[in-house]
Amino acid sequence: MKKPLIALLATLLVAATQVTPPPVAPPAAPAAHAAPAPTVPAPTPQLTEADVGAWLDGYMPAALKAGKIAGAQVAIVKDGAVLFEKGYGYADVAAKTPMDPRRSLMRIGSTSKLLTWTAVMQLVEAGRIDLNADVNRYLDFRITPPGRPVTINDLMQHRGGFEEGLKDLLASDPKLLKTTERYLKENTRPFLFAPGEAPAYSNYGVALAGYIVQRVSGEPFEAYVARHITGPLGMAHTSFAQPLPPQLAPLAAKGYATSDGPAQPYELVGTAPAGSVATTADDMARFMLMQLGGGSYGGATILKPATTALLHQPSTPPVPGFDTMAHGFFWMTRNGTPVIGHGGDTIVFHTDLNLLPEKKVGIFVSFSSRGENDAVYGVRERLFDLFMDRYFPASPVPMQPAIASAAQDAQALAGHYESTRRVETGFISLFYLLQQDQVTANPDGTIGVSSIEGKRFREVAKGLWREVDGNRLLRVTELGGRRAIVDSQNPVGVLQAVPFSRNSTVFQSILGLSLLVLVLAVLMWPVGWWIRRRFGAPPAATGRAASARLLVRVGAIADLAYLAGWYAILAPILGQHVDAYNATLDTPIRLLQIAAIVPVAAAGVGVWNLVEMFRQPFGWGMRVRAALVALALLGILWVAAVAHLIGWSLNY
Repeated sequence: MKKPLIALLATLLVAATQVTPPPVAPPAAPAAHAAPAPTVPAPTPQLTEADVGAWLDGYMPAALKAGKIAGAQVAIVKDGAVLFEKGYGYADVAAKTPMDPRRSLMRIGSTSKLLTWTAVMQLVEAGRIDLNADVNRYLDFRITPPGRPVTINDLMQHRGGFEEGLKDLLASDPKLLKTTERYLKENTRPFLFAPGEAPAYSNYGVALAGYIVQRVSGEPFEAYVARHITGPLGMAHTSFAQPLPPQLAPLAAKGYATSDGPAQPYELVGTAPAGSVATTADDMARFMLMQLGGGSYGGATILKPATTALLHQPSTPPVPGFDTMAHGFFWMTRNGTPVIGHGGDTIVFHTDLNLLPEKKVGIFVSFSSRGENDAVYGVRERLFDLFMDRYFPASPVPMQPAIASAAQDAQALAGHYESTRRVETGFISLFYLLQQDQVTANPDGTIGVSSIEGKRFREVAKGLWREVDGNRLLRVTELGGRRAIVDSQNPVGVLQAVPFSRNSTVFQSILGLSLLVLVLAVLMWPVGWWIRRRFGAPPAATGRAASARLLVRVGAIADLAYLAGWYAILAPILGQHVDAYNATLDTPIRLLQIAAIVPVAAAGVGVWNLVEMFRQPFGWGMRVRAALVALALLGILWVAAVAHLIGWSLNY
């Protein structure tokens, strides 16, 4: 259900806030004369089928119920075999169909990318793709980045420099789904950065890689993966195809916003190589075993051991010791153990796959609901954290004291930041303007980051901030001439300090005050007219001044209608209905782009009206009101310009 217009006013008038957890109380002092109890480390449970089954049976049902998540699947592999797999909840809530880890197909979103990168590495192994070659060598259209060419390696590490894109990314109607080739050619993304300059997660870049597989192999991408990866591995319930093949379609688990809500339409992904896989936990167990087995499983060799090692090999991290990208896998350390993996999210399905190569262990989990208040993100993250803490615990990390300048540095660091994964050149940039990160300086000299909820960071070396009671790190650096923050657990995005013109607080303040003035003015004008008519007062203005006053009223009303139109276009994002962004919106968007003359003309008549107020002997009350309205109309024009509502492109 769409939110009423008043929701827009509330959204735009309220600035982002950072919730900082209360200080942790110090431990109670031991009782007087009490002998200290010896500390004996609790034994680490063994990763066995019985233990992990009991643990998951305790965690998953309770987590699904509390979060209103309809269903989930889990698979765990160890030492070349499936250790555990199970479904929880329902594949179809209304029909009470249990979730089956062998037959219920889940959408795994961006975890699909791992199959795409495996396909790329097969062609690298065959000498048909060069990871360091210009991607234009393999394309039948050209990409023209600033600086050096984009390489396959850049795509694998999300360093192609592409701006984020939304149009045609998701659809619920197969008639609106584009082929990957058509998507790439019709939805080319602008460059925010030169290739290799900065990490910026890009579905477009991965779709390019999938299209290159298709071009080089001479096979449709979906058919290539089926023939060379999923087929040999016996992954009979896995497919990139959209819609699903007839034999698999009846097995698809239904997705839900919450378990007590209706089933959502089957999500069709425009960037298919980046996220269209439907699969089961059992099939993904086979994929994990192949990756952990040096490229082979069940008699099938998908990659040679050396190629598999290259696929898993980490690139040089942005900061020594920080997480980084391998060749498509996220490479990280958790509790001191190297981990490679990839998460995945559609609107309703949410997945995570993690491999511990040194331990020959892998864990896959997929959920079929976003859950109440987006509960699935916390449930998913906590599941892997608990898994690691239970079976591969970390050694205690000594607390590092803060440096002397920490409080002063925290104040200097506070402010608004934007991710390198963003839109800057189209009207969708308005959404990113309203979703900026905020770094907050806490009274104790620590900082908080709004996108890293519940964490505080203490400066332990100049420009290096460590999580209080944790291992996460933030490094302050520079990118593109702006202060930047690198997160040790995010190798595909960097936070950049925003310039004044795009500061979310400034933007929301100007928009909110402008809206307030215009709404009050529009409401007061008929009141003034009624009072003058009731008491027989003469018109407030005549001649040119009267014309200016009339036009400024028309301009104010037109501005409000103009913003309401853009709200109607942007509302699906607030409701997470991004499948609305396709060619069906081209006509209303084009009409709003034509209507960009409205804020320009309204600002002009606002200034004209103010000039007329000073040319004739009006009172200061009328002049002040005219000045406020003129400033409000200029404010709306500024907002339209900064948010790129003034433009002509239908590629967003």
